[in-house]
Amino acid sequence: MATAKKTSAAPAKKAAAKPAVKKAAPAKAAAKPAAKPAAAKKPAAPRKPNAAFMKAMTPSAQLAAVVGAAALPRTEVTKKVWDYIKKHKLQDAENKRMINGDDKLKAVFGGKAQVSMFEMTKLISGHLK
Repeated sequence: MATAKKTSAAPAKKAAAKPAVKKAAPAKAAAKPAAKPAAAKKPAAPRKPNAAFMKAMTPSAQLAAVVGAAALPRTEVTKKVWDYIKKHKLQDAENKRMINGDDKLKAVFGGKAQVSMFEMTKLISGHLK
């Protein structure tokens, strides 16, 4: 008989503990949104561009065939190269990270037929003065 009393008492304790946990959870969730606006009150400083990226650089003759002969910042050179790649559909269909070079881009890529987009930026920077 003593064993039967212990087993019947244990489930009663577990049942009583479960509702207390459920009641506490919504109270915590309600407290979290109040904390977020306090962190959002900080004023955001406007982002300033890095002067090194904005410096106009002259492209080599090979790169000038793709982006033009005018001096441009590195950011604009990269944009123009990507515009050229998209216009002529030179991005590999299966692996979008690879760029297939046409005659103009092969000269920039050092004769390589295909380069990754990460290697491309390295090769382009070698053509800027």
